[in-house]
Amino acid sequence: MPRKTAKKAKVCPDCGSKYFREDPSRGETVCAKCGLVLEAEMIDTSPEWRAFDEEQMSRRTRAGAPLTFTKHDKGLTTEIGRGRGELFKVAPSKRAQYYRLTKWQKRLVESKDRNLSFALSELQRLISFLGLPRSVHEEVAKKYEQAVDRGLVRGRSMESVIAALLYTVCREMGTPRTLEEIAEASGVERREIGRTYRYIARELGMRILPAMPKDYVPRFASMLGLTDTVQARAIRYLKKAKKIEASSGKGPTGVAAAALYIAAVLEGEKRTQREIADAIGVTEVTIRNRFKELVEKLGLEEEVEKKVREESSERIERKARKLAKKRK
Repeated sequence: MPRKTAKKAKVCPDCGSKYFREDPSRGETVCAKCGLVLEAEMIDTSPEWRAFDEEQMSRRTRAGAPLTFTKHDKGLTTEIGRGRGELFKVAPSKRAQYYRLTKWQKRLVESKDRNLSFALSELQRLISFLGLPRSVHEEVAKKYEQAVDRGLVRGRSMESVIAALLYTVCREMGTPRTLEEIAEASGVERREIGRTYRYIARELGMRILPAMPKDYVPRFASMLGLTDTVQARAIRYLKKAKKIEASSGKGPTGVAAAALYIAAVLEGEKRTQREIADAIGVTEVTIRNRFKELVEKLGLEEEVEKKVREESSERIERKARKLAKKRK
């Protein structure tokens, strides 16, 4: 006889096991070890229809799109008269009434919704420009609504608040972008983004730790066309550098660029310091200084020098072979 429980047990009362198995055909929760029925007559919340491909699923589903913070109305509001073409789908006798309803709906929209509508369209542009994932998009939209509700946007430009929140959330979620990149994409000055970032982070209680150099490696390697082997080696060097505190107090982008330069040289995929500096947006001097520090602290001087000598000798040999062919 099945034993019914009001609440799903976390431990089996007979054998003490914590592993359970759900049987959807019988609507039961069963202990995986001893077979005791812990819950019976469970409600099936799945749809009563079946679908065998994506087309059938989209045609038979009766639910709308999921709620999302990336839209000012969470994707729920119905707008009357979206576009001028909609007016001509209405019977001629009802067009005047339809036009009045459209006008009054626009007048009755709250200032908060208007603000969110403009801000979220700007956010969509920045997300697309910087190639950020949907999780970052959702989180920034959520934080911006919190900032509006607490009156933090008043007296500041909408663009600077969006840019500051984007910078913060990117750091928080492990997909950092530099202030220069966000300033270029948003058109807001770097200093203004930094000022707004400090204010918003303080008011919303957001404590962001300094960005780690290894978080920049995958994106920088992709920009430079380097392989996964180079990425893995660069991250390994950065982890060692962190343990011995060789990267403490240094700009994360410069350290990441230097680690990639070392890894690329040792893996035979050398890129010049100028190429790396132009792609990443740091100076050659910074890369050179961080390179010297990392090579010295990690004890890679001999290995790097040997690889450079081998490459230079190969280059000389290739030139000699070319000259010999021309003479023939």
